[in-house]
Amino acid sequence: MKEKSLAAILFLVILALMISACSNDQIIDVAAVTSQPKDFVGSDTCKMCHLEHYDSWKMTMHSRMLQDAKANEDAIIVPIDEKIIRTDLAKLSKKLKVPADKIYVPKKDEILYTIGSQWKQRYLVEKDDTLFISPIQYNAETNRWVNYHEKDWDKRPWLLKCGGCHATGVDLEKNTFKEPGVGCESCHGKGSWHAALPKTAVFEKRNTIVNPAKLTMGVAAQICGSCHNRGKATMKKGGGWPVGYEPGKALAAYYKSTSFEGGDVKHVYANEFSKGHHQQFIDWQQSRHKTVGVTCTSCHYVHQLGIPPTRSQTTFAGSKQCLSCHEMINNNFGHSIHSFANCVGCHMPKIAKSAESGDIRSHVFMPLLPEDTLKNPKVPNSCQACHEHKDQDINELQKAWEALARIPKPVGQAIESISYKKAN
Repeated sequence: MKEKSLAAILFLVILALMISACSNDQIIDVAAVTSQPKDFVGSDTCKMCHLEHYDSWKMTMHSRMLQDAKANEDAIIVPIDEKIIRTDLAKLSKKLKVPADKIYVPKKDEILYTIGSQWKQRYLVEKDDTLFISPIQYNAETNRWVNYHEKDWDKRPWLLKCGGCHATGVDLEKNTFKEPGVGCESCHGKGSWHAALPKTAVFEKRNTIVNPAKLTMGVAAQICGSCHNRGKATMKKGGGWPVGYEPGKALAAYYKSTSFEGGDVKHVYANEFSKGHHQQFIDWQQSRHKTVGVTCTSCHYVHQLGIPPTRSQTTFAGSKQCLSCHEMINNNFGHSIHSFANCVGCHMPKIAKSAESGDIRSHVFMPLLPEDTLKNPKVPNSCQACHEHKDQDINELQKAWEALARIPKPVGQAIESISYKKAN
C-alpha cells in the first residue's frame, strides 16, 4: 500500500512539473505594459495568433498595395524598358508638362517599392533620403505607359502625400513606416499592448485592440473612409491622407473630403459622383445605403476564415451581391428589359478612373439616366456606359427610358358597383 501511495504521489509531482514546464505564459504586469506608449508591431506579429485571418488578408489587394521590390523582384509586373516607356510618353506629348525625352525614367535597380498592380502600377524611388513616386505609371489593362506628375514629382514627398494609405505605421517625424501595404494595424490600431499581453489576460488583451465589427456602423465605415477618400489632412499641412487619425475616431476631425462644390472639377462630377479612384467613401456618403445602414463591410470583407469567395473582396460575385438583399419580384420599368439582373451595370456604372477612364464603378448606387447627360454633357450616364448603347443617340435613349418607365393607363370599361342586400 505504501508503495502504491508513493507511486501516486510521485506521479502527481511529475504531472505538476510537466504542466509547469509546458506552460509558456509568464506572469505579466498588465499595468506596466499598458503604461508604455502604444506602437506598431507589424502583421507578422499578428499572424502568430491569427494565422488564418492573416492568410486570407495576404490574398487581398490591401496586402499588395505597397510591395518591397528589393525583397521581391516579381512585384514589378512589367519590364522597365526606357525605350518603350519614352515611346509611349511621346504619344502624349500634347498633354505633357515636360518633354517626353526629359522625363525621369528610373532604372530597375532604383525602384525600391511598387504601388498597386490591379489597374496600374507606380514606382517609389529615393532622392535625398526621401521617397518619391517616379513620374511614370504603367496601365496594366491597356499595356501602356503614361505620365504622373512629371513636372513636380520630386516636390511631392510620398510619405506626406500618400504614405499613410499605402503603408502601415507611417511616422512623418522619423520619415519611416512599419510595414508596406495596408496591414492589420491599419484597421485595428497599434498592436504593441495586445501582442505583449498573454492569452490568459482575456479581457485586458481584448481591450487593447480595435475590433471594427464592435464599433458603431458609422464609425466603423470611417475606417474604410480614411483611405477610400480624397481630400486633405486637417492636422498636418500638405498631408493627402488623414494624418493622426486612428481606427475608431471621428474621421472628419482629421480629414476634409473633396467635392465639386468645393472646386474640385478634376476628381468629382457636377452631380458630386466620383470621377477618380480611392473615392468610394465620398460616393457612399451620398447613397441610400448609408441612410439605411448598409456599410462597406455589408458587401466587402477584409479577411475571413478559409478560401475567400471572390478576389474582389465581395461576399458574392457581381450582381449576386445585390440580389442577396434586393430580391427581384417584379420585372417592371427598367428591370423589364434588363431582367438578366445586371444590377451593377446600371446602379454602379463604370464612370470613375483608376488607370483608364471608366475602369472602376460608382458607389452611389444610383442609375444615371440619359437626361442627366442632356442637362450637363460632362456628366456620364449608365446607358452609354454599356457597350451596347455607347454610340446610341442620347435623345433616343431618354425617350426609350421614358416609354419604359411610364405606367400604362387602365383600359376597358369601368365596372359599376353592385348593391348588396342582407338576406333576412
